[in-house]
Amino acid sequence: MSWLQLRFTVGRDAAARLADALEVLGAQAVTLQGAGSDSLFDQIDESPTLWSSTSLTALFGAEEDVDRLLSGLQANLRGWPLPAYEVSMLADQDWNRAWMDRFGPMRFGERLWVVPSWHTPPRPRAVNLVLDPGMAFGTGTHPTTALCLEWLDGAGLGGKIVLDYGCGSGILAIAAVRLGARRAIAVDIDPQCLQVTRENARRNGVHDRIDAHLARDWHEEAVDVLLANILAGPLHELAAPFARYVRANGDIVLSGLLAPQAKACLETYAAHFRMRPPRIADEWALLHGTRRAPCPGGIP
Repeated sequence: MSWLQLRFTVGRDAAARLADALEVLGAQAVTLQGAGSDSLFDQIDESPTLWSSTSLTALFGAEEDVDRLLSGLQANLRGWPLPAYEVSMLADQDWNRAWMDRFGPMRFGERLWVVPSWHTPPRPRAVNLVLDPGMAFGTGTHPTTALCLEWLDGAGLGGKIVLDYGCGSGILAIAAVRLGARRAIAVDIDPQCLQVTRENARRNGVHDRIDAHLARDWHEEAVDVLLANILAGPLHELAAPFARYVRANGDIVLSGLLAPQAKACLETYAAHFRMRPPRIADEWALLHGTRRAPCPGGIP
C-alpha cells in the first residue's frame, strides 16, 4: 500500500489550525516537526509550542485526489492563505519507519512523560506513559492535550476520582491515575475511543482503575476533578451538567478552546466555579476553576 503525503512549512500560529483542518479532511496521520530539525522531539525537552517555524506532514490514502484535498483545505482554513506545500507518494514500509523516526519521548511538567513503545524512557523513575502517536489529538502533540497534561502534573490528585469527558485515546485518564488518582472515569460518544482507551489503559497497567463508558450509558456520579478537552460549543452546552458532576471545591479543567473563545467560556462557567485566568499555548487556551457549591438537585 502507498500513501499520499502533503508537507507544509508554516509559522507557529498557523500550525495547530492547519493540523485541525487536515484532520477534518480525513488525514490518516498528522505530524508536526520543528523546521530544520532531523526528527520530531529529537531534543526531548523541546516543545512544539516553541517552534517559530513548523514542518507539518499529513498522510492520506493513495487514492485521494490532491485537488479535492487542497480545495477542502482552503475552505476549512476560512480565509487563511493556503501555505506552500509539497506532494509525494510514500511506500507503506517507508511510512512505518518515517512515522517511528519522527516521534520521541515528550515531557509535561516535572514528572510526566509520554513515551512511544519503541523508545526506552529517558528517565525511568519518572511517571512514564506508554502511548504510541496517532493523530494530532490525543497523544500530547497538540497544545490542548499538552496543556491538560501539564496541569495534571502539577495537581494534587492523591486519592481523587477524575472524570475525563471526551476521552479520545484515554491519555488524560491514564495520566491522572498514574499521577495518583484513585480512579478515573473515561467518557466519550465514540465507541472506538473507548476501545482505544481500554487498550492504552491495559498497556500502562491501570485498566483496573479506569472505567470507560459511552456518554449515553454513563450513570452520573460525583467526581473530584473533571477534565474536558473538547470544543467550545459543547463546553458551553455542558456547563450545567458539569457543575452537577463536580463536588464542592473540586476542580474543572476545560480545553479545546481557541484563545479568543476563552472569555465567553469563563463567563459561562463563572456561575458555578471560581474561574482562574486562562493558560495560553499558541492560539489555544486552558481554563481551570474550583466548584463553588453543588447545584440544587445535583449529585452530593
